[in-house]
Amino acid sequence: MAVTCAVMLGFALDALLGDPRWFPHPVCAVGKLISCMEKLLRRLFPPRKGAMIFAGAVLWIVVCGVSFAVPFLVLRFLSGINLWLGFAANSILCWLIFARKSLSEAGQHVYRAVKESVEEGRKAVAWYVGRDTAALSEEGVIKAAVETIAENLTDGVVSPLIYMLIGGAPLGMLYKAVNTLDSMVGYHNEKYENLGKFSAKMDDIFNFIPARLSALCIIAGAGMLRLDNRSALRIYRRDRNLHKSPNAGQTESACAGALHIQLGGDASYFGKTVRKAAFGDPLRRVDRTDILATIDLMNAASVLALALCCAVRLTLQR
Repeated sequence: MAVTCAVMLGFALDALLGDPRWFPHPVCAVGKLISCMEKLLRRLFPPRKGAMIFAGAVLWIVVCGVSFAVPFLVLRFLSGINLWLGFAANSILCWLIFARKSLSEAGQHVYRAVKESVEEGRKAVAWYVGRDTAALSEEGVIKAAVETIAENLTDGVVSPLIYMLIGGAPLGMLYKAVNTLDSMVGYHNEKYENLGKFSAKMDDIFNFIPARLSALCIIAGAGMLRLDNRSALRIYRRDRNLHKSPNAGQTESACAGALHIQLGGDASYFGKTVRKAAFGDPLRRVDRTDILATIDLMNAASVLALALCCAVRLTLQR
């Protein structure tokens, strides 16, 4: 019960306060650890394929191990002093691990910027996506924002929720390390193809079930918001496995179906065009209000996932 309450309180704090800019975020510490470890491992291992793949596995084990062990030991120490102190620390960590409000604020930032001009929209969306944005049209900016919100429902809300309900904030921090490793080294380019292979694969594994739950919550949320949940389900069933990633297409396809738009398609990364599958049918042109609709979908799906996962945990505890 204590873990469930800590997670629910963390979710509520995130909804009310978001990420406090004045407070050092634990994910920043994970990012610094990854950078330091990468430099060390590149010095220790020769730049051969096999050696780099092994170094990438070592990188993952060390970063994830530290990310779990530090909060686990700190919470155990604080709980030994006082159970309420440990509960409070667990709740605060859960709050910092959730990213629902920051994801919503990112979408609103892009919406306001693209409303002002395409150029401002390009600048805004560049903060949140990995693709090249300098040549994006207004439609491209909107699609990039919608895809990011839909995909990051899994990374920022549902996956952390599931892992924190299983193992509290320590397991939630381990997941954030998995996700941060993928975002920092899990690239298919010359520098990270081998070093990041293990991290990319583990991110796929950790997000496999949460991504599918996220998509189902989007479909259910579409019905709650009086969007087309039947179309969301149809497009999800048809297009969910078209993406090269086993997880990214889950939420994007459901979102595209709910909004009657087409997402995905080719995109430019580091000056090179990457062929990507399209999700949904282009029944209408995208509009900047689709960003707000996707934020609403993400929020509804987040609440549904919270209610469902907490109910499952409490039922299993009986």
